[in-house]
Amino acid sequence: MQTDDSRPAPGPSPAAWYSPADSFDTAAYGGEGWSPRTRTHAREIADIWAACGIDSEWQPLKSVLVHRPGPELAVSPDQINKCQLAASLDLEKARAEHNTMVDIYKKNQVDVQVMTPGPATLPNQVYCADLLAMTPQGAILARPASTVRAGEERWVAKTLGDLGVPILKTLTGTATFEGADLMWLDPDTAVIGRGLRTNQAAIDQITTLLSEMGINTLAFDLPFGTMHFMGMLRIVDRDLAFIWPRRTPHGLVMALTERGFQVKPLPCEKEAVSGMAFNFVVLGPKKIMLPAGNPETIAGYEAAGICCIPVPVKELQKANGAVGCMTGILHRKM
Repeated sequence: MQTDDSRPAPGPSPAAWYSPADSFDTAAYGGEGWSPRTRTHAREIADIWAACGIDSEWQPLKSVLVHRPGPELAVSPDQINKCQLAASLDLEKARAEHNTMVDIYKKNQVDVQVMTPGPATLPNQVYCADLLAMTPQGAILARPASTVRAGEERWVAKTLGDLGVPILKTLTGTATFEGADLMWLDPDTAVIGRGLRTNQAAIDQITTLLSEMGINTLAFDLPFGTMHFMGMLRIVDRDLAFIWPRRTPHGLVMALTERGFQVKPLPCEKEAVSGMAFNFVVLGPKKIMLPAGNPETIAGYEAAGICCIPVPVKELQKANGAVGCMTGILHRKM
């Protein structure tokens, strides 16, 4: 009988190369060579994880997340209100304004990260401030309250993962939350607005998460007909805050004053409405970037010793937001 000599010689039996008894006391089983992970998660930020996190609204800004306006903003006139926009946009002008905003960030040594778009980008995705909230140890992923924005958080999650930013919390159940409803009074205290975009279920989940970090959470009801907490409070320095009178909850003002803040009214309510002058980003202590075309507001802030950098966003404002809304804060000096 002819034999097939091309067959490979049989290899060693498993017992010849592996023995459970031999593995005892090796590194994989906690023996010699085992290296225990002893650092806390917080200590691994800026090492294993990317540099990120905030615990204030006013410390020097290090890194932001933006979404460049695209064809998703070419909404037909009959769909404008349904898509939560105010008017039709000229996309070329909108992109030019967004590029100017990004250039200002870069000139002020702020790292600009661009969101990874999904296969079907939604019209409001340009408003990155709504889609996450940063803590000292990583991000809370938003869960937008309207069906028009449902799913935007998925692409934020992908972007944060690619950047190496840890996601500490994804909201579950019926919770809805948008990042512009959470702000920091001090490193030990966060405030959340309860209203149209953020509900009690989300507040409960976020409160539990922050308490694990030793952070106290204060929740306040927002007036009916307002959008976000960010639209009524701006903290520009360690002890200086601006509020929108008759919108800002009384309890929040008391919490600010108890912590030593000087609380001032916004300089010009008319420009806050018509020019979104209160929709700004704090670049550092007493230094802000705000919508251009608001001379009374700028004069009022400058009188308080604040450096103002105006940026044209008139076209982008037609989408119902401005500089603050378009900026997801990833990192401030802590």
